[in-house]
This record gives sequence, C-alpha cells and structure tokens, in this order.
Amino acid sequence: MATRRAKEASRLLHLEPFSGIAGDMLLAALLDLGLPRRELEAGLAGLGLEFKLRVRKVSRGALSARHVEVRVPTGRAGGKRKHVSAGHAHGAGHHHHGRSFTAITKLLRRAKLDGEVRDRALATFEALGRSEAKIHGVELEKVHFHEVGAVDAIVDITGAAVGLRALGVERVSCTPVALGHGSVETAHGRLPLPAPATLDLLRGIPTVPAHVAWETVTPTGAALLRTWVDEFRQLPAMTPTAVGYGAGGDREGPMPNVLRATLGRQGGPDWDRIVSLETNLDDLVPEHFEHLMERLFEAGALDVTLQHLQMKKNRPGFGVRVLARAAQRQELAGLLFTESTAIGVRTQEWDRLVLPRQTRKVDTPYGRVTVKQVELPDGTSSVSAEYDDCKRIAKARKVPLRDVVRAAEEAAR
Repeated sequence: MATRRAKEASRLLHLEPFSGIAGDMLLAALLDLGLPRRELEAGLAGLGLEFKLRVRKVSRGALSARHVEVRVPTGRAGGKRKHVSAGHAHGAGHHHHGRSFTAITKLLRRAKLDGEVRDRALATFEALGRSEAKIHGVELEKVHFHEVGAVDAIVDITGAAVGLRALGVERVSCTPVALGHGSVETAHGRLPLPAPATLDLLRGIPTVPAHVAWETVTPTGAALLRTWVDEFRQLPAMTPTAVGYGAGGDREGPMPNVLRATLGRQGGPDWDRIVSLETNLDDLVPEHFEHLMERLFEAGALDVTLQHLQMKKNRPGFGVRVLARAAQRQELAGLLFTESTAIGVRTQEWDRLVLPRQTRKVDTPYGRVTVKQVELPDGTSSVSAEYDDCKRIAKARKVPLRDVVRAAEEAAR
C-alpha cells in the first residue's frame, strides 16, 4: 500500500578531486559554493584558537577559484602580533605547530562547537590517528601530528564540517581520486607518494593516476574522504544549485589544481553504476548455497540470486548472479572462486535506477521493528517490514508472523 508523504528533496554535495584534495581545498570550495565567511568564522570561534583566515580569488590554469590560508601568530614584529601562513607542506618546519592526537581530541571535545561539527572533526582526526599509528607502529595515544596536527589542519577540518552543516548537506558523493607519484619530504624523512598514511586511508576507495610528480592528496584530504563521503561514483542524478572551486598550490599539470564541488538537490529516482558477476555451477553441493550467499552479503553484495539451469550434457546446474558496487568486483569474484566451485566469473557493468529510501525503527504492540520506506515517483511512499525482525519477534511473543508485519507497516504509515 502506498501513502502520501511530503518531503523536501535531499541536498547533495558532489566532489571531483581530479587534481586531488586537501583540507584547505575543501574549505575553499565550500566558501566558493556560498558558505558565508561570517558564519564560518562564528562556527570556528568555539575552538578557542588564535588564527586569521585569508580568503581570496586566484587563478589555477583557466579556472578562477577560491583559496584559503590559515595564518597563525609566531611572535611580535614592531610591537604588533605577527601572523604567518601555516600552509600544508610536509616537513620539519611544522614541528612548532605540532600537537598530539590526545591533545587534539581534548581540544575538540571541550570546544564550543555544534554536536554534528564536533563529531565530524573527531571522526576525521581519529581516522588520521589510527593510520599514523599503524604506519609508525605506535599506540594511538602516542601519535604526534607534525603536519596535520597544526592549527591550520584543525581549522580546515572543523571549518569544512561547519560548512557542510551551514549548507544543509545531507549526503556526500565523490568521483575516483586522482593520485600523484614521486616522493615528498616529511618530518619522518623522504617518503614515497602517495604518502603511507594517505594510501592506508584510501583503502577500498577508487583512485586513478593524476600523471603528476607531486602530492595531490594529503593525509588530511584522504581522512576527509574516508569519513565524510557516503558513496564514490560519477555525478549522481541531481539538480545543481551551485558550483564551487577550491584552489590548492599553483602547480603545472594536465588539470588545474582545484577541487570542484557541486551542490544540488535530488528528488525522484537516482542512478548509479553497478557490476553484475555471473557464473554457472553444476558441481556445487546445494546445501552450500546458503553459506555462499551469506558470505557474499557480508562482503557487501547488493543482491544474490540463484537460477536453475540445464547445462551441457544435460547436467542440472545453477546460475549465480551477484549485483554489487563496481569497486567490489575483485573482492566478490574472489569469494565466488573460494566459496564455490567456480573457475570463471563473467562481469558486466550496468546503469541502475534507484528510488530514494530510508530505514527506520517503529514501535508496535509486539516491540520495535525495522521498516524500509521507499519514495515513489508520484510522491507516494511504500513501506515494508524487515522480515528478520518480524520473525524474531513472532517467535519470542508466540504470535503469527503476519500480525507483526501488519502492525509494523501500519505504524510506519
């Protein structure tokens, strides 16, 4: 049954790091999208840090973009407090701005920040800290950030979180991330690019070569992608309302050194790109299919289907089809090889139309049940109760399954 439900279209932010991403580039892009500087500075005031923002328009290649510098005091000159740009370069020069992971989390927890802003900032620094701890073989509490722990990174990350909230962003998507090559000087000496912490943070995230011999993605940028992006994909179905460009350093390359951010609204069916993996089996024990399906779903498969087949030499068999995100192709193909008797897997990419949906809990006379609500193109919505929840409650309360399902769907409507 469908029910009418009025809902404003979701506000989306889509990022295109075709020249990479850093914290200052994201903050600059949000300002270029329309984030009011006064609102940004008011949100950052709760940090209790001394700094100044320098925001200006610059040119990167053929593009005009916004550029942000965080200037921190270093002493007095002529009786006045002197501010210098903290920058984002790796190297020993950042030592005097360094802070420990513990110090940063304490600062953020006691800061007068909006709860959503604080949570985003803490999640980003925790991701950074865990990667640094892993790379250097130390405990998380002993991690000391020489570069990313500086005031500029705290301001960039917190400022970007302020921007997402101020712009009303509900969902973030991002195209594959362009990575440079070569090496970079850091407080730990010369390291390969991508930097070890950056590459660790990008595990599972689609990347492409940038074909430049410099650092396109900083550890801060990688942590922002890992903790804030909901989906990696091409531009989703949306109505763009603003486009912003955040500038990095002025470097030569095949593309302008900017991050493009598109803000828009989404309503009705969305589309994405999925992969279909298929194999035909005539020698797998049927009882093992349940285990195979469980493993595939645990690994992130969107759907798994089985089909009875009549194969060569009149042998009965099964066709297995797995639908998944394109980035999961290798992992799920590996599971088909290891958990079944498959010796070959066919793959094909498809465009998929997807209706907006949400999952939530509802209260029923039998207990709390998870329901899925799907928005239809005509503005109505349909609801369906989660089978596993209903089955568990029906067994525990010794009531018919259909009664629990009916109660949950009525509560949702």
